[in-house]
Amino acid sequence: MISQTTTQSSDRRTIGLLLLAALVLFCIDLNGVPLRDWDEGTVAQVAREMSQGDNWAAWLYPQIWGQPYLNKPPLMHGLIAIAYRLWGVHTWTARLPGAILTALSVPLLYALGREVSFARLPALAGTLVYLTLLPVVRHGRLAMLDGAVVCFFIATLWVLMRSRYTPRWGLGIGVGFALMCLTKGILGVLLLMIALVFLLWDSPKHILSPYLWAGIVIGTVPFIGWYLLQWQHYGQQFINTAVMDQSFERIWSTVESHDGPPWYYLLELLKYSWPWLIFWPTGLWLTWRSRHQPWAKLLLVWTVGYLLTISVMGTKLPWYIFPLYPAIAFTCGVALAAAWNMHRHWTGRSLSLKKLPKAWGILLILFSIVGAAGIAYASPWGGEPSIALGLTFLAVMVTTGLAALFALRQQLRFVPTLFIGLYLALICLMLSDHWVWELGEDFPVLPVAALVQQNTPPGQLIHTSHNYERPSLSFYSDRRVMAQSPEELQAHWQQSQPVYLLVQDVAPYQGIQGQITELGSVDGWHLILNQG
Repeated sequence: MISQTTTQSSDRRTIGLLLLAALVLFCIDLNGVPLRDWDEGTVAQVAREMSQGDNWAAWLYPQIWGQPYLNKPPLMHGLIAIAYRLWGVHTWTARLPGAILTALSVPLLYALGREVSFARLPALAGTLVYLTLLPVVRHGRLAMLDGAVVCFFIATLWVLMRSRYTPRWGLGIGVGFALMCLTKGILGVLLLMIALVFLLWDSPKHILSPYLWAGIVIGTVPFIGWYLLQWQHYGQQFINTAVMDQSFERIWSTVESHDGPPWYYLLELLKYSWPWLIFWPTGLWLTWRSRHQPWAKLLLVWTVGYLLTISVMGTKLPWYIFPLYPAIAFTCGVALAAAWNMHRHWTGRSLSLKKLPKAWGILLILFSIVGAAGIAYASPWGGEPSIALGLTFLAVMVTTGLAALFALRQQLRFVPTLFIGLYLALICLMLSDHWVWELGEDFPVLPVAALVQQNTPPGQLIHTSHNYERPSLSFYSDRRVMAQSPEELQAHWQQSQPVYLLVQDVAPYQGIQGQITELGSVDGWHLILNQG
């Protein structure tokens, strides 16, 4: 029999290796591509203005371009501001805090799996699925808030599990609750409710623990305190913007045209969660069959509760689904662990499969074909020539092809093949210029930002004819570049004081009174001044 000491030592080694693998994947080449619009550029700029503040007010009442920033509480922005002060304002320092916190969520997820009565195998399999899920790695590396809030949620669940046996751990739930709320506002309340519903189902006697409720009260103090300070400072403006527009109104109405059907997030899963999504239906079936187990109760409450909530909300954004990925990963891990146990103890009731479904192998073959098509796309004769992208698709093709072969032959080697191959494929993708593919939707921001920064005074407001304001352009140029209509631009142009315009066509301004000076141009954009 394996002693408890040996098991704990093995778990510590596993946690250390998971943390190392996660830090490499989430932190490698963070400086490789620019920040994207919208959230990354906005968060990075708010953090810069916080780091440049000379008193505590800049951190407590953050601003962006001289205006109050009332979108989200500033915990994550503050961590980025600290990184700026330590290592300077760079793309990688803007992304580093979120990347580290998302990397920490990987070993935390394994620890949660072990704490919730998972055997070592499904806990490890689920964690490795989470580590190699494309949307987790992609969004976790961005200068956004979602990876951080998931890290805090997993830590909160881990503390909750510990509190079932040591009630004093319940005080720590308040810390996790406060961190979630100070990162993404009322999302922390939803995640806490999911945790409490699970506890009510699994251990109803613990829901009345005084330590649990004392912890929640303690966690509420900084959250409510910050909101009260903002309300005292900004008054009704804070209520209208932060509490209503950016929080509650998103529940029942569409904000900024971000809407979608109730199945919007199922489509998000179908778009980006392959090939692990192949194993999700089997994992759900096994989870439902084991619904008397604590781990199954947690996965069912987490999956159904969170997915149902975000699906009925009026406002829908792709990253809202991020807190669901750990539950999906664990569910896929259940299926993979059951496959690994196939020849060991098939009873019809335990966590094992009698044989591997043929559908797994067939779908993996299809995914391997997609990888082959990707190689052609990334070749010198394809639409996006790139060595790193080509290696990514090569790794996907070989990995899923071998895994399909093993699965169709009922060989369990397909499991480690997928983990190792997909990890290497993601490393290649993160080393490429394509992991933030949204950057291809608009003009390259860095050359235009350099043009603006080199030819305008510090702090100068720039007007542009672009269809919308790009926060990343303003961040990299360190000047606000405000998008305006042609009529507004021409009205500004006729002013007597210096006016800087960033436009693609200078002709409309050549016939207007006054002189025109072209300060430079790049990639079809011209920077002009209404002075001789």
